[in-house]
Amino acid sequence: MDRPSLLLLVRHAESERNRVKRGAVYFADEEMRRTVKGIPDHKIPITPDGIVQARMTGWAIRDRFGVFDYVYHSGYERTKQTTELILDAYKPEDRALMQVRANHFLRERDPGHTYDMTEAEADLAFPFLRDYWATMGGFFAVPPGGESLAQVVQRVYLFLNTIFRDRAGERVAVVTHGGTLRAFRFLLERWDYDRALKWPPGESPKNCSLTVYELDRALRRLSLKEYNTVCC
Repeated sequence: MDRPSLLLLVRHAESERNRVKRGAVYFADEEMRRTVKGIPDHKIPITPDGIVQARMTGWAIRDRFGVFDYVYHSGYERTKQTTELILDAYKPEDRALMQVRANHFLRERDPGHTYDMTEAEADLAFPFLRDYWATMGGFFAVPPGGESLAQVVQRVYLFLNTIFRDRAGERVAVVTHGGTLRAFRFLLERWDYDRALKWPPGESPKNCSLTVYELDRALRRLSLKEYNTVCC
């Protein structure tokens, strides 16, 4: 079978920007963004609460799934930290059996020029953006200087093709990001464009949540077994 036997997707633990923005697209004001302004996305660390989340998630993953053949992360600081804390739950001899790899195809969606902007600044700099977003929808719309979710899907497609080829029959864990998780689900569950426009209410992936796919040999595909399970 040209598929891993198990694919576990884990969203990274709570990051500093998660804590500050609380799910908002833009910063509400200067005070809100003060602590993270000027820090590039790939260097954003996890919070003290995130450290606890990742440790507890590691214990749960170890007890439920045991040892993996490969563990991938995006190379961003928050996924690296989350991965390291998860793997701390394993005995050294078990940890030594797991290959850990960074893969840039797993990185978060590039937010572009509005990355550090408040809502007022974004409206002033890009007055066309709200109407453009309403017209194109959240899957195809490209933030100024950034990338669309459709473009994220393209690189996740390349990652999946790689593990289908190289990790057939193996157990694979991936520590990644919320936007990238939507791309995985679009591809693995064969969503149409309307389904991919946005997360339905209550379905946004939580920090350190688990999304589990197992190989269905009859269908010759990875089938979703659970989504957004939190262990902490």
